[in-house]
Amino acid sequence: MAQHLTYEESVRGVWKGLGLLAAVTVIEVVLSLLKAAEFAENIRILIYVASLLIIALSLYKAYFIIYEFMHMGYEVKGLAMSVLLPTFLLLWALIAFFNEGDAWRKEREKIQYKNELTVPSGEDVGMNEETVVIPFLG
Repeated sequence: MAQHLTYEESVRGVWKGLGLLAAVTVIEVVLSLLKAAEFAENIRILIYVASLLIIALSLYKAYFIIYEFMHMGYEVKGLAMSVLLPTFLLLWALIAFFNEGDAWRKEREKIQYKNELTVPSGEDVGMNEETVVIPFLG
């Protein structure tokens, strides 16, 4: 049978959880500021490692909040999965939308580049009087 905590133990557990979340958030902020520092602009590995750590810490916070504060760690597995699966689907959709947006941005830049191309003066462009147009009767 499950062990029931007293009110004081429950309050202490909540404060420990909030302290843990605050500490993880402070670490994330420090890592973000470290990534934005001037000396870090030329150190690509520092930016990548800091980004991975921030993502890992964010996932840990999400796990902790879902399992402790939403009490999913104490529920049946099906209920926990009914919360986690849509979360993963939303994460997948976010990644897919960012990739799609990036592809559209690259195409737009390519089109703008092609529109800005100019032909050096003196060169014939397009059809001239020697060009024969054959109509398509199809």
